[in-house]
Amino acid sequence: MSGPAPRKPQPAAPIGDAPRPQREPLVVATDFAAAEARVRDGTDSARLVVLQGQDEVAALAAAERGIAAGRGPLPVRPHRAPWRTLVVIPTYNEKDNLEAIVAAIHAYLDCDVLVVDDGSPDGTGAIADRLAAADPRVQVLHRQGKQGLGTAYIQGFRFAMERGYERVCEMDADFSHAPWDLPRLVHASRDADLVIGSRYVRGGNTVGWDFRRRLLSRGANLYARCVLWSGIRDNTAGFRCFHTETLRGLDLAAVSAQGYAFQIEMAFRVVRAGRRVREIPIHFVDRRVGKSKMDGRIAREALLLVPRLRGRVPKRRG
Repeated sequence: MSGPAPRKPQPAAPIGDAPRPQREPLVVATDFAAAEARVRDGTDSARLVVLQGQDEVAALAAAERGIAAGRGPLPVRPHRAPWRTLVVIPTYNEKDNLEAIVAAIHAYLDCDVLVVDDGSPDGTGAIADRLAAADPRVQVLHRQGKQGLGTAYIQGFRFAMERGYERVCEMDADFSHAPWDLPRLVHASRDADLVIGSRYVRGGNTVGWDFRRRLLSRGANLYARCVLWSGIRDNTAGFRCFHTETLRGLDLAAVSAQGYAFQIEMAFRVVRAGRRVREIPIHFVDRRVGKSKMDGRIAREALLLVPRLRGRVPKRRG
């Protein structure tokens, strides 16, 4: 008696039908203090859902929709901070990023945005004007030609102080700084005069950099840390939140550095003024559109400035 007929081999599934790897599950934090602990322990903030008073089921659903749309873990509604907050975005040729980053900021945080444009030839300034005309939360400062990152932020700081903002943030237009980290940055300012979104504390890192750029950034920060002894691990970071009252106490007219050097000098001035600096971990992602503004001149400026800062910036006593 013959056995059962052999089973015909099944054709292999097309590649497009192959099972896709499971995305890591979302992680829920009850508030921003709990979120900080999660990120320091290794949770990627791109899959972190911060409730901060929002319903958990609705928050998880909103985050899933945001991630599916490529926008990150969106909250049910923009998070609110107890302080009137301004986010300053310096721009030069950011036409492909500006509208998207402003929309993303407003999706995550209830705040105003100031665009400081250095006469971008690609039309970034016109886009900023259009956004400002449509939304009173967006304001624009136009400058003639490239005047540098440092002076753009100084003008933004003065704008914030003159108009009664209690917090002012620095943020790039190119999505290197994740917009969902902005509420964490602002809420961390409850007990710090300057909060730095740091790549070099536990839980922080960089994504998409080649070895040369990692070496340059690590080397610049090690150099600044060893010379200045400020206790700051990421001196060159450009994702920050200042108390405007702290800025009022600094000699902003004496700050002339740009790029890396500007960030180093501002952080050092806050430390020398006896104010508290806090670093929170972020994942810094290389810009997705456009070209980096970093060049050798900016790196040389930082190299030469750092040794002079100890004598140039007085330490406040008492």
